[in-house]
Amino acid sequence: MESAIGVLITQFKSYAGTDGPSNTLSKEEFHKLVASQLSNYVKNADNPKATEELMSSLDDNKDGELTFLEFWQLLGELASKQGGFSQ
Repeated sequence: MESAIGVLITQFKSYAGTDGPSNTLSKEEFHKLVASQLSNYVKNADNPKATEELMSSLDDNKDGELTFLEFWQLLGELASKQGGFSQ
């Protein structure tokens, strides 16, 4: 599990900061990450409007950026569905 967490952190960091703060994902960075890394798990991952709506639902403080903890919510939901743990 430790290596899986390391991969998630590395991927987040590789997308974060390309057009803003290096510890958050902008809308464009989030879209690129979802479209390239989660396209089999996120419906309409290639649609910028769909990823913008998804990002808005994760952005707890509504600042237009996703912290790693806000992004982690998505990973938890996707893992739960994939593992058959969601209702």
